[in-house]
Amino acid sequence: MNDAFVLGVDLDGVVADHTRRFRDILAEIRGVSPDTYPLERSWDFGEWGLAPGEYAALHRTAVMDYDLFRTMDPIQGATDALWRLSDAGVWIRIITHRLYVNWGHEKAVGDTAAWLDLHRVPYRDLCFLGAKPEAQADVYVDDAPHNVEELRARGNETIVFDQPYNRRCDGPRAHDWAEAEELVHERVARHAGRVELQLPGIDAGSDRLPRHQGHLSQTSATARRTPLSGLDSDP
Repeated sequence: MNDAFVLGVDLDGVVADHTRRFRDILAEIRGVSPDTYPLERSWDFGEWGLAPGEYAALHRTAVMDYDLFRTMDPIQGATDALWRLSDAGVWIRIITHRLYVNWGHEKAVGDTAAWLDLHRVPYRDLCFLGAKPEAQADVYVDDAPHNVEELRARGNETIVFDQPYNRRCDGPRAHDWAEAEELVHERVARHAGRVELQLPGIDAGSDRLPRHQGHLSQTSATARRTPLSGLDSDP
């Protein structure tokens, strides 16, 4: 049984900058400047002048033909904050509802995993769920107003990650990942009585993996150049 504190983290609008990348793709499709579509937008993209039902078709095109889920930028501070939380013993559970693109599930799942690897986002579980209250996390970080409402209605503690379309949601609210990290730490401390900011024996920082891989590569190269003890190196 997992006794760790589980943090349920949404991706789009929380860790990945979905609005900006989708805006850029839409501008490319329509041959207009990205500034045509304001980043300060409502949940239904009403400010972008999309016709009823048009969003679904455009979003499918963005995912399938423009690699939307693979090419978004991370939201500033997200990766390092999640590494620090993971180092403190928090179980990171990524929860995203990206399987709404019909006949595009392989693309959505593959691009999501590739994006997480590319940006070195730490996680223990990757869940593709529409019904987020079923994800069994101790606290959630989400931006979608309907998700926040449903999670809270079922008794789940939820931190609102600030976006223009969720300003009507009550707090607790995080305006950036520094605030989100602080709010999560408070809840971990309340849950466990204390917070280990850095587990013993673990290097800090989201670049630990490439540093570790570089060390292994150097070690392997040295081993290839060094004859095994007791064996003649000559052919």
